[in-house]
Amino acid sequence: MTRRSRWAAALAVLLACGGSLVWQGSHRQVSLHQEAVTRDAWGRLVEVAPGRSADGWLPLSADPETMPLEVSVLAAREAGRQGWLASGWLPDPADPRAGMVRAALADLHTLTAPTGTAPGAVLAGASPAWQYVWPRDASCVAVALARTGHQQDALLTLLLLQDLQADDGSMQARYLPVGDGTVPDDREPQEDGPGWALWAAAAVIEEGVPSPGDDGDAGDAGGGPATGRREGAGGQQQVAGLLTPLVVRSTGRLLDRLDPGTGLPRPSPDYWERPEDEVTLAVAATALMGLEAASDLHASGLVGEQAWRSGGVDPGLLAPAAANLRAQIGDSFGPRFPRHVGGRPDAAVTLLLPPFVDVPVPGADEARLRAQEAQRRPAGGVAPGAGWRNDGVSWTPQTALQAVAAAHNGHPLEADRWLDWLDAHRTAAGALPEKVLHDGDPAAVAPLGWTAALVLLAARAPAP
Repeated sequence: MTRRSRWAAALAVLLACGGSLVWQGSHRQVSLHQEAVTRDAWGRLVEVAPGRSADGWLPLSADPETMPLEVSVLAAREAGRQGWLASGWLPDPADPRAGMVRAALADLHTLTAPTGTAPGAVLAGASPAWQYVWPRDASCVAVALARTGHQQDALLTLLLLQDLQADDGSMQARYLPVGDGTVPDDREPQEDGPGWALWAAAAVIEEGVPSPGDDGDAGDAGGGPATGRREGAGGQQQVAGLLTPLVVRSTGRLLDRLDPGTGLPRPSPDYWERPEDEVTLAVAATALMGLEAASDLHASGLVGEQAWRSGGVDPGLLAPAAANLRAQIGDSFGPRFPRHVGGRPDAAVTLLLPPFVDVPVPGADEARLRAQEAQRRPAGGVAPGAGWRNDGVSWTPQTALQAVAAAHNGHPLEADRWLDWLDAHRTAAGALPEKVLHDGDPAAVAPLGWTAALVLLAARAPAP
């Protein structure tokens, strides 16, 4: 390539990124899209200016005739948001990370079903390129909402995924948030979606649902006040019945995609958002997550024999299929558990541990700890994997996955360190960004729903 063509290629990349992509030596520079987001009087997402807090911020028009109405509507909206927060679990105010956890909850509420989206639509972020529903992100948000006492919101999120899912159980990489199944581009389906959705469905079913008539106004922007968990099998049976199509279709998809020769899923893109010729650890791990969740649901009787068979699934195959896949992952990827068999470490090793699977895949936690140094970036977080571009950028979702894995697998001090790092690298307005640059500055979209959800899962881990 000539010098002129190299410059042309660099200019094309810069223009494609809206001028935000700059390199300082080997370090990538990415702009911070916004400090935080809130909603205006009409429920639309609006940016919070630098230096302002999203909590209680009231953006108003300059029209003195409409301003009193806006103030009234915004005051009511803010009161509703505070009521929503108070209706579920909140951290102890004395917890040094209470501000981050509370902000993560508030941001999930803000990103859920803003004006112009379908009920239950959770946007990945507020910037234009993130205003879509990713099954992976939405599944994690649903579990986080259920674990924090907002089961009705969690159920709405999964019911939308159920509506979006194809009859064959497949899921697209992402969807427009209008709820009709349209997609923004021609990306391949990402076959980790059914596994994520099955795992989330089992977790939400476990929490139960509010009793009829006590679930508040679920149509209020982002969901109405959530009541506490409905105890007993009745609530679990209710939500299991509602989510049976999602459970059965996803299970059938995972079983259909197992390669008879290897026992592993066939290749597919995953959270790296790249075409794949070899099966990745993330796709194998999410298939295991889903099949173990399906086996547990069958064993509990919450999804009955007839429902499985009507969907073309032999329920007797679920436990053996999950056990076989677990063994194949250990044999093929262990003991290092890299991204590809024989390759380099990947953050997806965290998905082979609770709370994503029932019990740890043998050797996975040790591999996770060994691999951290290869994935670590200058600011102290980690990249999606050791094979990711060496650009100095820490990614908060993968860093938060380390916190979740540590918190649920007997490493409370490690979990605290990761959570403290995430807390220290929020934006000035308190939002969790997608990226952190080599110098510690937050970058890209803020808040990112996936990171906020994972922070909540780490914070809600049972005590060791």
